[in-house]
Amino acid sequence: MTSHSIGGSGPKFEPLEAWLQAEIPARQRAVQQLRDGIAGWDSSICAWVEVQPQPATGDGTLSGIPFGAKDIIETANLPTEYGSPIYKGRRGTADAAIIRQLRSAGAILLGKTHTAAFAYFTPAVTHNPRNPDHTPGGSSSGSAAAVAAGMIPLALGTQTLGSVLRPASYCGITGFKPTYGLFSMDGVLPMARSLDTLGFFTGTPRDMLALWRALGQPVESQADVTFGIPDPLPDIDPGMAGSFRNVVETLRNRGIPIENLPITSMLDRLAKETRAVMFYEGARFHEARYRQYGDQLQDLAALVREGLAMSNTRYQEALGFIAESKQRIAACFQTTPVILSPAATGPAPKGLSSTGDPRMNAPWTALGVPAISIPMPVAGLPLGLQLTGAPGQDALLLHAAVRVAGLL
Repeated sequence: MTSHSIGGSGPKFEPLEAWLQAEIPARQRAVQQLRDGIAGWDSSICAWVEVQPQPATGDGTLSGIPFGAKDIIETANLPTEYGSPIYKGRRGTADAAIIRQLRSAGAILLGKTHTAAFAYFTPAVTHNPRNPDHTPGGSSSGSAAAVAAGMIPLALGTQTLGSVLRPASYCGITGFKPTYGLFSMDGVLPMARSLDTLGFFTGTPRDMLALWRALGQPVESQADVTFGIPDPLPDIDPGMAGSFRNVVETLRNRGIPIENLPITSMLDRLAKETRAVMFYEGARFHEARYRQYGDQLQDLAALVREGLAMSNTRYQEALGFIAESKQRIAACFQTTPVILSPAATGPAPKGLSSTGDPRMNAPWTALGVPAISIPMPVAGLPLGLQLTGAPGQDALLLHAAVRVAGLL
């Protein structure tokens, strides 16, 4: 495998598919190139907390494949600082379940990637590789940026509202949030346990499908299904709305049946109810930390104060609406097994003071369904197309994403 630069400023290694097809010695040489080069390549992006390859613990389908892990995921012998200066210098003593799974399949943990503090909204130092003047999104900022910059073929993130799909959209790569509960969260810092979900970043949908196969997940699926779209479109940036409509028109012209679904008001309310659940559960998980550190927790301190003031009645109301919405969306998936929507409200905001708005993703996180963001063909800053499917239909969704990407 060889590399070339993106605009002369960094690496561009082969996609994950090529890594999987390469011989082990070629993979080993490429990993060494990554280790040697990242310090220089990362100077303007700041995707990495630390690069210190940890060897595989087994030999399997991912042998010799390097990956990065978000800094709220516990890792032995590497930092796990939660993106907070309070925990600067903290190092893990054991690997999280997902790290153990990947390393036992032969993958090499290359290092840890920056996260927004406690996987909430206080931004990381990471810049967007597509335009360093813009945010890469959050909270899985470093993982998305490292993949987008070509420094790694695969990275781990987490999502409670939109922390995988939004950064993927902003950085112009593929981000996938599998069905809730499919992968263990053991060893991952919680925010809201009823929402928290592991996620993956790769360059393309084909890479994500290849990863799914390498992880031993079922990949058989029907290819031709009817798609749905929210009608009317949610309140989003005009550029995103226009690009989304262009994609829908292109897909219809190329033979994909697409039906309009009257679910926009449900999605809008779900975004609010999901936030309420996150505040209630997150406040109670982080309460002891808040009592110790107070406003040193930055944005998380405000979440804890607001969440602790929330009544159990309000929390149960939010959970009730989410449960009702799961039944309603299940009926939609019966006739339209894949639903298309924008993966973010617009392009990556300028500056690093905000990681962006997660309301396009939060409803699908609450519903527990698999969701994937893939790049749309646009000029300028990237925009992502979000595809969602019924719980457990991860393979169908991945195949749909590959099909859509091939038609755009």
